[in-house]
Amino acid sequence: MNWIYLLLAGLFEVVWATTMKMSHGFTKLNFTIMTIVGMIVSFALLAQATKTLPLSLAYPIWTGIGAVGSIIAGVILFGDKISLLTWFFIVLLLISIIGIKASA
Repeated sequence: MNWIYLLLAGLFEVVWATTMKMSHGFTKLNFTIMTIVGMIVSFALLAQATKTLPLSLAYPIWTGIGAVGSIIAGVILFGDKISLLTWFFIVLLLISIIGIKASA
């Protein structure tokens, strides 16, 4: 169950990062509120996951999910342009996240 908490925490990290961009510097109240709620949920789920998962495992996976998810959200929602070399490193990041989980 703690792995599910960790996955959800990472997904909510993507939510708050995305809505923070959409808040335009916290000038749009609805997206500002969504950002704060996303942060609280993300941190609460991470805290729940780290009750039994080691921090040295949970934190890098949480940040990795957030990083890769935010990149994908940026490309899809905001039209961010990513070079082929950058995609290569994103794939390496995914491999690293899977490797951390697999070696735990």
